[in-house]
Amino acid sequence: MTTALQPPLPSHPVLRLRLAPHGSMPRPIDGAWWPGSYDLLAELPRLLAGLPRAWGNISSVTVDGPMWSAPPGRMLVANQVVRLHRSLTASGPRTIVLLAPGRGRWDLLVVPPDTTAEVAEPLMAAAAGGCA
Repeated sequence: MTTALQPPLPSHPVLRLRLAPHGSMPRPIDGAWWPGSYDLLAELPRLLAGLPRAWGNISSVTVDGPMWSAPPGRMLVANQVVRLHRSLTASGPRTIVLLAPGRGRWDLLVVPPDTTAEVAEPLMAAAAGGCA
């Protein structure tokens, strides 16, 4: 009898994030994020931890209101207060806006958590400026 060993499960879910290449021209969308759930308090720290260091400390986040569970006005992420805002507009693609004082603003397309990989991958590639 042989036993196949299963690889250990990762202790933290994989961050599904694709960023557009940095360039001199501003872009309407800077990449795409595909969170694992609609729980912003669980998903946001993982996203912020996975961003490039060059983006600095994100101090303000604006999300589309209807998509997420109700966020508080602020939360502590890696010993830093991050202000959370909810946009009530439902037009256009779902986005998350990240602001870092003195560094800039980044807009990411948010792929809903329940999207299949077959649908999510081309959306993420297009938002990051690549081909599907």
